Amino acid sequence: MIKKILLICMLLFYSQVSYAVDVKELNIEFFEKFNDENLNCYIKEAIEKNHELKKAAHSVEQYRQQTKYSLGQELPSLGVSANYLGVKVPELDNFQLKKNAFVLPFTASYEADLLLKNRDKTRAIKKSYEAAKFNEKAVYLALLSDVATVYTNILRYDDLIEKQEEILKIQEEILNRNDKKFKHGVINLTDLNNVKKNVEASKSTLENLKKNRETAVMQLAVLTGNSAANTANMKFGNFDSFEYSGEIPKEVSSDIIFARPDVKAAEANLEKAQIDVRVAKKEFFPTFNIVGVWAFNTIAPGAFFSWESSLAAILAGASQDIFKGGMKVARLKMQKAKYEELFEDYNQTNLEAVKEVNTSLCIIKHDKQVEANTKSELGYELQNFGNAEKKLNQGVISVPEYLVAKTEFLESQTNFTQAKTQRIINYFTLYKAVGGQL
Repeated sequence: MIKKILLICMLLFYSQVSYAVDVKELNIEFFEKFNDENLNCYIKEAIEKNHELKKAAHSVEQYRQQTKYSLGQELPSLGVSANYLGVKVPELDNFQLKKNAFVLPFTASYEADLLLKNRDKTRAIKKSYEAAKFNEKAVYLALLSDVATVYTNILRYDDLIEKQEEILKIQEEILNRNDKKFKHGVINLTDLNNVKKNVEASKSTLENLKKNRETAVMQLAVLTGNSAANTANMKFGNFDSFEYSGEIPKEVSSDIIFARPDVKAAEANLEKAQIDVRVAKKEFFPTFNIVGVWAFNTIAPGAFFSWESSLAAILAGASQDIFKGGMKVARLKMQKAKYEELFEDYNQTNLEAVKEVNTSLCIIKHDKQVEANTKSELGYELQNFGNAEKKLNQGVISVPEYLVAKTEFLESQTNFTQAKTQRIINYFTLYKAVGGQL
């Protein structure tokens, strides 16, 4: 007996627990294929601590409890009330009633759902609950994509800052040499000012990169549920080793596209609207109610809980509104219009889903080619820089010419960093577009 009671208590407890999205549905293994432990830590931390996710979970819980509330309205209700009764009654022979009494009525009521109208109302709320769960999953997918994107940009800024600092050193070295030339009258003031402009431009570029990096780090902190003021201990990997070890598909099945959470949410909302139309039609029919009353009182002779001192009644019948036909017609038309609106929204969501997936695949395809072209350019610049280094050692070119060649090589490396970053970020966009099913 005790085991049965414990089992029932456990079932009741777990029925009250609202679980968040199953992590397995998010396919976080996708992010593990970048072989960066820091990224994996931030992904897991975002899932555990992000406040937008907790907000979405509470929204889902509201719909879940609303479903249970609607289900409770389908069941019979039982009520009891304690009342004091003071009455003046005529004095008749052999018929005496007390003038002060205590009445305890038990009332039971139930709306016989012969047309399943109340059942449909609960089904409609369940559809809203399903849509809320799909929307919650969409929030998860968008968050993980944002975390990975911001993290990749931080690695990019680290790499660009390192290269820009080298470029700035070169520009300052060129300025020192040109300043000596100017003092010896070899170049004029205009040439010197042009070199100074290059130095200031390099400084501005470096400051902008540092600004963007600090902003991205604070954004990552907030995405992972931390304070933007506590970013000093945040760790990041290396951009050169940051690469996807899996394989990106060249095409995506339509089943994956139409399983996206936004598509499924639109479908659930459409099904709810269809049920609402059915409920609006059933409002035109009568409602069937059953009411039972069993009241104990002290006004009549006999013991309080005896049959002689009780009053019992049962009432069953149908009720129909007379002057609300216009309201019901308006409600039906409103629900039909809502259904048509959500039907168009569902179709548009499907089109947008196909477009987003195809756009992501198209961008990845072309950005891969752009990265390959940029890599070829980097190879040519590397050869040019190697030749310039040989010529410098042979005394064929001057140091400023060698520094110019080195600057061009660093700028080519910067272009390759930008191209690689764009390609990787496109992977995260595709991850979100296919609902995490990569």
